[in-house]
Amino acid sequence: MPRPPLLPAASLSISPGDPLPPAARRRRTLLKAGGTLLLSVLAPLPARAAQILAVRVWPADDYTRVTLENDSDLKAAHFLVPDPPRLVVDIDGLELNSTLKSLVAKIESNDPYIKQVRVGQNRPNVVRLVFDLKEEIKPQVFTLAPVGTYKHRLIFDLYPVKAPDPIAALIEKGEWSPGDGTPTAIPAEPPAQAQPVTPDPVARLEAEIAAMSGNPPPRTEQPTPMPTPGKPAAKPALPANNVVRMVTIALDPGHGGEDPGAIGATGTREKDIVLAVAKRLKAKLEAMPNTRVMLTRDGDYFVPLGTRVEKARKVQADLFVSIHADAFTTPSARGSSVFVLSERGATSTAARWLANDQNKADMIGGVNLARHDRQLASVLFDLSTTAQINDSLKLGKAVLGEIGGINRLHKAAVEQAGFAVLKAPDIPSILVETAFISNPEEEAKLKDDGYQDELASAITKGIKRYFAANPPMAKSRLT
Repeated sequence: MPRPPLLPAASLSISPGDPLPPAARRRRTLLKAGGTLLLSVLAPLPARAAQILAVRVWPADDYTRVTLENDSDLKAAHFLVPDPPRLVVDIDGLELNSTLKSLVAKIESNDPYIKQVRVGQNRPNVVRLVFDLKEEIKPQVFTLAPVGTYKHRLIFDLYPVKAPDPIAALIEKGEWSPGDGTPTAIPAEPPAQAQPVTPDPVARLEAEIAAMSGNPPPRTEQPTPMPTPGKPAAKPALPANNVVRMVTIALDPGHGGEDPGAIGATGTREKDIVLAVAKRLKAKLEAMPNTRVMLTRDGDYFVPLGTRVEKARKVQADLFVSIHADAFTTPSARGSSVFVLSERGATSTAARWLANDQNKADMIGGVNLARHDRQLASVLFDLSTTAQINDSLKLGKAVLGEIGGINRLHKAAVEQAGFAVLKAPDIPSILVETAFISNPEEEAKLKDDGYQDELASAITKGIKRYFAANPPMAKSRLT
């Protein structure tokens, strides 16, 4: 049965001429007050505008990200304007505040894609952002739900129309040439005026390793025969399998940008430490003969886990080394570790916990799910082979042995777990946990330049040991 309509307060009034006893007057006053209160409850309240809590800008050659962190889920519409190129964004349910205005000052002059940004109240409850661009871009605008310490986030990713090619970057630096990636045999009979042949990089690595151990490498070449009187000396034949090619190593500093990684007691951020270590390691590896190095990120910006793997495969990397700084719920945990991929589950509860924690990077760093290839991880996992994992274990053992000389090991053996970033099917891949940033003593070591240099040297020696025992050969690449 429908409820009768609520009566307005006016229907409760009584004519001034009506004689009322004091008790009736009090009842009339109470009825009027109740009616007024009822009307005020039923009246629509003005909508509260969302509040911008923080703004952040992450410029990089790959793309520039602009983040607006807010206290509610914002709706935004965007469009591009050519000549000159601009990106216009209208955000609904928002009033301009000082935090949003500060976005103007956060655009750096060296930003690859944004020249400047203008912010204004376009109309009531709608704020307009106009990005003046340095070139045409492909924008991605999306929202992220609260995760970790973050509230709601509205993300603007500004990608170039033509994505940067990591091989083109190596060519620009003179570190790549046509036909690279496949060894070429040295001709058996070099031209008469040919320069001396470049020594085999593996032989040179073996010699360096032997020199470090104090044991000279055994000489396998035959002694040069004495010339017969009256006959010209015969030219020594060069081995047909002498191979010279560049070795490519992909270094992967974990986290970056919106994802700080673990944070130590004094505020040290994992993303900063591992980038510093990776740059030191890059310099030491490039001092090796016929070696070039690619960083999956060379600045403070976020790279999705799958993209890190793709970058390594695009440059046909021979090795993939991901660098991290461990953390645990208690500060007493300490020591360095090396991990490789496992297809059969983690080798320990701690390894499983760490892999699950590291695999959350895409949620914290912020991946656009509308564009994210959800099948990438499973496809790479299916393609992963026993041979790749076996090679990764050899690399991991060599590196762990060297790191054990400069820091206590958390576990004496290489561990395995389902790390998404180690799922390149054709590249031996390891993840190095340099130390526990959650341990005050090890946090201090990670901030020390001397320890960072020792760590880079130890990883370099481990890689040399691996190549000395496992020379890089030609191999078929999966596409």
